[in-house]
Amino acid sequence: MLRSSHHIYAGVADHEGFVSRVLTKLYSFWVGVTYPFAGAGRKLSLHYASEISRSLAPYIRVGNRVEIGKHTWFHTWSKLDVERDREVKIVLEDDCRIGPRCTITAGNFIHFERDVVLESDVLVMDHSHAYEDVSSPISLQGTTPGGIIRLGEGCRIGPRAAILCSNKGEVVLGANCVVAPGAVVTRSFPANSSLVGNPARAVQKSVISTVNARRSAGMPELTPQI
Repeated sequence: MLRSSHHIYAGVADHEGFVSRVLTKLYSFWVGVTYPFAGAGRKLSLHYASEISRSLAPYIRVGNRVEIGKHTWFHTWSKLDVERDREVKIVLEDDCRIGPRCTITAGNFIHFERDVVLESDVLVMDHSHAYEDVSSPISLQGTTPGGIIRLGEGCRIGPRAAILCSNKGEVVLGANCVVAPGAVVTRSFPANSSLVGNPARAVQKSVISTVNARRSAGMPELTPQI
């Protein structure tokens, strides 16, 4: 008796999932042993299709049980013209989980405290592209000075959200903040804040639940009236 297409596709998916897990485990082991991280804890899980350059590893410190998803990209560089430039640019403490297709780019310093979770397609960027000089192409203007980003313990960042600090100063989210899908955070908020919108503002936690429910149902996301 011929197997149904459902069973065939399920078998292929199971096989691909198994191969992916094996490749991820091997890649994680190889990166943990050979990359010169500023610090690397135990049980690092790094998807084999994630993008962390070996040359940038000295600027990155990761804790224990950190998970980094598929096609997530880490980028940083040293500002040689800045006095006392930080040696470590990106810190992920224990139990942080970074979802697929996230972008984390640090010119200064980005710090994820324990148990921070980024869902898919999140952007975290502590600078921006300069564009003020209208007589010069943007590609030649470099970046803004930027600042520092710190996500407190237990923060949850929804899909397609952005955490940005393009100017001098800090963007700090206190412990256990929740950022709704698609929100754009450009300033600091205290612990236990629930954030929605562009630019992000604090709302009651029930609003976050409504945004997530509409997204799950495939309905357009509403901009709450505050």
